[in-house]
Amino acid sequence: MRAGTAADAGAGAGGTAGASRTTVALTLISAVTAIALMNYTTPMLTLPGMIASFGTPLSAQAWLLNGTPLGLAALLLVAGSLADDYGRRRLFLTGTLALGVTTLLGSLATTTLLFTLARAAQGMASAAIITSGLGLIVHAFPPGHTRIRATGIWGACVSGGIALGPLLAGVTAGLGWRAVYVVLGAAALLAAAFVPRVLKESRAPRPGRPDLLGALTLGLASVSLLAALTLGRDGWLRAPVWGLLAATVVLAGAFVLVERRGEAPMLDLGLLRHRGFLAATSGALFTGVAVIGLFSYLAALIQSTLGLGTLGVAWLFVLWAGTGFVVALQARRLAGRVGARHQLALGFVLSAAGVLTMLGALNAGSWPRLVPGLLIAGVGNGLLNAALPQLSVESVEPQRAAMGSGANNTARYIGSSAGVALSIAVATSATGETPAKALAHGADHALLVSAALALLGALVTLALRDRRDPVARR
Repeated sequence: MRAGTAADAGAGAGGTAGASRTTVALTLISAVTAIALMNYTTPMLTLPGMIASFGTPLSAQAWLLNGTPLGLAALLLVAGSLADDYGRRRLFLTGTLALGVTTLLGSLATTTLLFTLARAAQGMASAAIITSGLGLIVHAFPPGHTRIRATGIWGACVSGGIALGPLLAGVTAGLGWRAVYVVLGAAALLAAAFVPRVLKESRAPRPGRPDLLGALTLGLASVSLLAALTLGRDGWLRAPVWGLLAATVVLAGAFVLVERRGEAPMLDLGLLRHRGFLAATSGALFTGVAVIGLFSYLAALIQSTLGLGTLGVAWLFVLWAGTGFVVALQARRLAGRVGARHQLALGFVLSAAGVLTMLGALNAGSWPRLVPGLLIAGVGNGLLNAALPQLSVESVEPQRAAMGSGANNTARYIGSSAGVALSIAVATSATGETPAKALAHGADHALLVSAALALLGALVTLALRDRRDPVARR
C-alpha cells in the first residue's frame, strides 16, 4: 500500500513538474510574441516623428508602416516549413535574436528606405517567432481543453503586444522616436538568453529543401500589390497601377505553380479543398484588411485631426487593444459552447459595429465619442485573436501545425499591408476646408470601408461551414 502511494506521489510530482515546465515555456513564448507585436504596432505612434526626421512624402508613408508586415508575409510560410524540418526551438531562438538586432539597427536609420528595410527584416524575424512559437505550443499541449487554453493565452498576448507597443511609444516619446526601438531591441535580446534553458526542441522533418522560390514569388507578389495600392491614391487608372496589379496576378500564379510542382512546398495546396482551412485563412485575410489595416493608421489620423499628444492617443489605442487582450483571455470559456468559426464571425460583426459607432467623431473634434466604438471593436478584436490561432492549428494535421500557423498569419499580414495602403489612400483622398477637416472626412470614409469589409469577412466565414472534412475531424 505504501509503495503504491509512493509511486502515485512520484507520478504526481512528475506531472506537476511537467506542467510547471510547459507553463514556463508558454510564458516565454507568449512574452516574445508580445515583444514582436509591440514592435509591429509601435510605428502607429512614432509615424509623425519619423516623417519629420526622414522628410517622408505622403506617397511613401505607407512603406514606414508596411515594412514589417511585408517581411512577415514573405517569410511566414517558409518559416513554418523551416521550423518543422530543422527545429522549432532553433528557429524561435534565431528569430528572437534577429528581432533584437534588427530593431536596434532600425533605431539608427536615417532615411525612409533604411528604416523600411530594417522593418522588413524585423518582419522576417517575427515570422520565425510566430510560426515556430505556435508550433512549440501545439507540440507541448495535447488537443482539447489544455491546448485551447494555451492558444487562447497566446492569442491574448498578441492583443497585449498590440496594445503595449503604442503605449510604450507614448511613454518614451519625450526621448525621441528612436528610444522605443532601443527598448524593444534590448528586450528581445534579453528574452533570447532564456530560450535554450526553457524550451525543448521539436520537429516534424520532411524530405526536400526549404521552398525559397515559393517564398520569393509570394514576397514579390505582396510588394507588387502594396505598391499598386500605394500609387493608386494618385489615380487608379494610371498605367503603373494597372501594371503592378497585373504583375501581382502573374506572381501569384507563379507562386501557385511553384507550390504545385515543388518537391516540398511550403503550402500544401490540397488544404485549399478543406473548408476549415479556408475559413481560417480567409478569416485571417479579412482581419488584416478590415481591422489591422484601419487601426494601424487610425492613431496617426487621431493625432492629425484632434491634436492629442502621443501619450493621449496611446491610451485611446489601449482601450481597443487592451479590451482585445482581456476578451481573448476569456474567450476560451466560449469554446465549449461556441465554435471558433462562430467566434470569428462574431468578432467581425462587433468590429464593424465598433467602427460604425466612431463615425463623425473626428469630424466633430471629440475624442470621447471614440471611446464606445473602441471598446466594442476591442471586444471583436479579442474574439478574432482568440479564434484565429485555434482555427489555424485545427485545420491541419498536428505535424503540420507550423504550416497552418504560417498560412494563417501570412494571410493576416498580406491583408494588413493591403489594408494600411487602402486606409491611407481612402483617408487622404477626401477634401475639406482645411487639411485637418479633409482628413476627418477621409477618416469617415475609411471607417465605412473597414466596416463593410468586416461584415463581408463574417459572411465568408459563416459560408465556409465545416462539412466534416477529414482534416477538420483530426
